[in-house]
Amino acid sequence: MSALVEPGDVHTIAPEMPAIFDGMKLAAIATVLYFLVRCLNLKSPTAPPDITYRDTPLNRYLLKSCTILTKEYEPPLLWGKSGHLQTALYGKMGRVSSPNPCGVRKYLLMQDGATATFDLFESLGDHRTGDDITMVICPGIGNHSEKHYIRTFVNHSQRQGYRCAVLNHLGSLPNIELTSPRMFTYGCTWEFAAMVGSIKRAFPQTLLIVVGFSLGGNIVCKFLGENRINQERVLCCVSVCQGYSALRAQKTFLQWDQCRRLYNFLMADNMKKIILSHRGSLFGMNSSKMEDADLSRLYTATSLMQIDDNIMRKFHGHDTLKEYYEKESCVHYIHNINVPLLLVNSSDDPLVHRSLLTIPRTLAEKKPNVIFALTLHGGHLGFFEGAVLFPQPLTWMDKVIVGYANAICRWERHRPPCLRTRRGLCPQADGTPSL
Repeated sequence: MSALVEPGDVHTIAPEMPAIFDGMKLAAIATVLYFLVRCLNLKSPTAPPDITYRDTPLNRYLLKSCTILTKEYEPPLLWGKSGHLQTALYGKMGRVSSPNPCGVRKYLLMQDGATATFDLFESLGDHRTGDDITMVICPGIGNHSEKHYIRTFVNHSQRQGYRCAVLNHLGSLPNIELTSPRMFTYGCTWEFAAMVGSIKRAFPQTLLIVVGFSLGGNIVCKFLGENRINQERVLCCVSVCQGYSALRAQKTFLQWDQCRRLYNFLMADNMKKIILSHRGSLFGMNSSKMEDADLSRLYTATSLMQIDDNIMRKFHGHDTLKEYYEKESCVHYIHNINVPLLLVNSSDDPLVHRSLLTIPRTLAEKKPNVIFALTLHGGHLGFFEGAVLFPQPLTWMDKVIVGYANAICRWERHRPPCLRTRRGLCPQADGTPSL
């Protein structure tokens, strides 16, 4: 028997309810779009790099000749204005359609028994000036010649007539065993110096373009500033996305601003893997400075500073972490560089805090041989270019380095023969040689 439904028991949905549901949907969509716009930084404008330099004939010529430095850098529209996505894409895949340049691996025995390696790539044609020019390249932390961003840059440089020599950081190649209880550190220049010396001996007429990426930027600037002899036959130096002072960067890496603490953890985890892959050489040799307690502390380390304090500083006998960071940072040497120097950083680099960028800016304001280029976007070693979604194979960074090098080579070619860069001659900012 069915129950009778009284007229008063019937509940109907008010006509205004669907409008309320639609409003909630629109609010949810608007919220998602708001966070997408904020996270992807879509409202940020595109602009040319902020250039800091002294007004000299050379710098005017360089900015006129290397036009990419004064034009807008346009990252991919949908994601390229996010420094995190630029950095993540570089870190995960390196580059788009990465080429595979053919090179020869060279081995150099160091005085302490270590074996340094670098890969040599011959140019794919004559340089437009007719000169023999070699790019000596130092990659980022734990990187080597087989990384996609290095392969892309090498291939682009080869096609422009440059021979390329790429340092493989000591311990970074998984198939090369360490022959001494030591691996690469933040500012050790020994392996890079050995590679440069080998290139100078093998090619007595070659001139050098020095290039460093991230940690490699610190190493090359420190190398050039350590001794004026290191600047012989060097046309110029380019450093991209380095932090200049490890001691000042140490504090910023513990902050959650720009997720820097997370990046610190991820890089520390990668460093642990590299160190542990060589634990037999680093901890097992009789000459090793490491103890079992250091290995135990390595397993529990969650930051680069803990690894540097327990492991890295001991390779060169530094007593404290502060001493290690002070001795290995290029900030104490970079002012000694007299060859033309291009320093490139990005404002949205999540690894390099903006407070560190006062170092290159002040240097460029004081020294006539220095140009400091700061982009709005690009992340850490990203600098992808593209229209909307898909990036181009070559990045803005690749084009800038080669464009700057080409301009330097043309400037050098048109100088009087007595003033050109040769052994024992280091050009000053005004174009006169330093004997």
